[in-house]
Amino acid sequence: MVNKVDGVEIRALQEDEIAELGALARDIWRAHYPGIISAAQIEYMLNERYDEAVIRAELQRQDVWWDVLLLDGKMRGFTAYFWTDTPATIKIDKLYLHAATQRLGYGGRLVDHVARRMADAGCKRLTLAVNRNNTSAIAAYLKNGFQIAETSLKQIGGGFWMDDYIMVKSVNP
Repeated sequence: MVNKVDGVEIRALQEDEIAELGALARDIWRAHYPGIISAAQIEYMLNERYDEAVIRAELQRQDVWWDVLLLDGKMRGFTAYFWTDTPATIKIDKLYLHAATQRLGYGGRLVDHVARRMADAGCKRLTLAVNRNNTSAIAAYLKNGFQIAETSLKQIGGGFWMDDYIMVKSVNP
């Protein structure tokens, strides 16, 4: 599914774009997460989540989707999502925008894209996890119709923890 409006294109990540996406993720994380999580945890999570082999393997799966947001042809954001064990529920596992494109409505476009795309497949609810100290992301998700449902504290390896809010949003058909 390609969603293209006024210079913004949202479409599936192509295999030959994996390195570009990884570089974008590193730029975003290294600019945004200091002060929220440690530099060591940032690097650990980047290596775990954005290794080219990991992304390539996920692109081969039928139950994980990676989409990119291009602004005038340049990759400026992305999302990855999958079905959960809860019926009719999609988890947005990743949703990131370059700092220059934040607070301009592009995050909402990515959320709407996922909701529209997956509603046709029976999705009734979106869920995501967001660090409890990531106040700007929490505000953006609240603005886009998510609500805080619960808290989650889990060990992710390397001696690191994720201290998150689990947020949910109903998807209207």
